[in-house]
Amino acid sequence: MPVKTKKKGISYAKWGYIFMAPFFIIYAIFQLYPMITTVYYSFFEYFRSGLKIIGPNFVGLKNYASMLAEVPKYFANTIIMWLMGFLPQIIISLLLASWFTDLRLRLKFQGFFKTVIYMPNLIMASAFAMLFFTLFSDTANGPINSILLNLGLIAEPIRWMTNVWSARGLVGLMNFLMWFGNTTIILMAAIMGVDPGLYEAAELDGASSRQMFWKITMPLIKPMLVYTLITSLIGGLQMFDVPQVLTNGKGTPNNSTTTIVMYLNQHLYSKNYGTAGAISVLMFLICGVLCVLVYATLTRQDDGLTKAQRKARKAQIKAAKKAARTQKGA
Repeated sequence: MPVKTKKKGISYAKWGYIFMAPFFIIYAIFQLYPMITTVYYSFFEYFRSGLKIIGPNFVGLKNYASMLAEVPKYFANTIIMWLMGFLPQIIISLLLASWFTDLRLRLKFQGFFKTVIYMPNLIMASAFAMLFFTLFSDTANGPINSILLNLGLIAEPIRWMTNVWSARGLVGLMNFLMWFGNTTIILMAAIMGVDPGLYEAAELDGASSRQMFWKITMPLIKPMLVYTLITSLIGGLQMFDVPQVLTNGKGTPNNSTTTIVMYLNQHLYSKNYGTAGAISVLMFLICGVLCVLVYATLTRQDDGLTKAQRKARKAQIKAAKKAARTQKGA
């Protein structure tokens, strides 16, 4: 009687781990380890004084306490300049996305316009800042001042970088011009994913274009709007290159354009690793808290119920389904 041999099954799971291994190795070396050391050194006095290195000496929360007087000011600067760029960015992007995806308008040369509005996103932020630094020069020979003087709109050159709000406005304008094209493309993709039948049905019911935009388009692209807001917020809190190049790292006038990352860079430049680590940890916590708040606020259900009421309703539905299955089985 022949002996039956059991075929050995082939497991492909190990190949999945092998292909994922490079990512986790690179992540552990270049991201996880630096993050852990940053948190570690944030509790130590560790800086350079001339040629002498002081520390690392454990000081607990001293680094965190010492920066509480400075960080709120730089955090406010960062949020203000981010809002000055993000608010017009999201408004213009929504308008352009709705126009480009509206088949009734039959806009010509859409490919050309999409390419043009996306092009600023391809320019390096430092190069963009240098361009604006030249265009908005405080002298009469500056291109913008020269145009305004020749048109008779101003009597003397405007000193753009010596006024708090004009300097912040330039930073916001640059961030707007650099990113509104990218946001427009993202929102266009979201709007094109909406079922056209919904618009046809609403049009047959007599809905206007404005009503369709607010009642159909906006609710259905809400997840993409949340994604855009969160990614923009994270990028805004990490704002560095534009104000750094535009103000030559000084945050003029009176540190009104100094961001949190610029403040962090000052401590890294002076080799004050302990305080720099504390600022980095604080930035991580601020980013995390703000993103969670934004996500929770914009993704909550609009049913008018509290969390406890919603939980009780789910329990009732679950109990009703269980009772129906029991009755069907009997």
